[in-house]
Amino acid sequence: MVQKILKWLVWAVVGLFMLNILGILATVLVDSFATRWFATVLPEGFTPSWYAQAWSQFQLGDVLWFTARIVGLVTLGALALGVPCAYALARSEFPGKRAVSLLIMLPIIIPPVTYGIPLSSVMYRFGLVGTFTGVWLANLVPALPFVILVLVPFIEQIDPRLESAARVFGANLPRYFLHVLLPLLAPGILAAGLLLLIKTIGLFELTYFTSGPGTQTLVVALYYAVFGAGVRAPQAIDAMAIVYMLVSLVVVVVALQFVSPTQMISRARR
Repeated sequence: MVQKILKWLVWAVVGLFMLNILGILATVLVDSFATRWFATVLPEGFTPSWYAQAWSQFQLGDVLWFTARIVGLVTLGALALGVPCAYALARSEFPGKRAVSLLIMLPIIIPPVTYGIPLSSVMYRFGLVGTFTGVWLANLVPALPFVILVLVPFIEQIDPRLESAARVFGANLPRYFLHVLLPLLAPGILAAGLLLLIKTIGLFELTYFTSGPGTQTLVVALYYAVFGAGVRAPQAIDAMAIVYMLVSLVVVVVALQFVSPTQMISRARR
């Protein structure tokens, strides 16, 4: 009897949580099409013109293009640097390995705002704040440890004897990487890349500290639309929020077609 009560209580809490989330999303979606919505249950009318206004007023075309370039290049850069680093951590044993691993993981463990402000100050001295390179480097700081964290368990599952066999047959380290390790590590690289895409799209603090008027990702542009100076129609801001949610949702759906979080956990445990 007690177990049934607890079970129903858990389901009730989950249901209320999901209802709250759906209510918030539905409110934003309806308001993005509303002409006027004040004291009534539903808006007085509906129009899609707010999306056109948001596209032109907030320059969403340029923002989306910049976001796509940042996300893509951050993912490629993190994978290019993360695969060798993850291989070194998974295969090498040296004094202070745990300390090095902890140091690498610090950008993921600590809040980005704690090192985002000093990082932006350093970039400002070198003239990188407000540039594409500056935003890319700032996003790369937490992206690289994330890739290493995901790939180390995948590399540890690969039998080290394969490397010995490759060397016996005359393969050097670059050939081993290209012809043996990378094909075996392809599922892990795909998982890390897709998950990093999702993470980078929503990365706010570091991009906010290092971006400028023409170098804003979608999430930062949405923040400025809400809190920036000037008067803006709330329906246009909600339309921009819907665009951001749709972009994130598409990436998540695509990622889930290739990546299963439960499979990643089970592989890591093995």
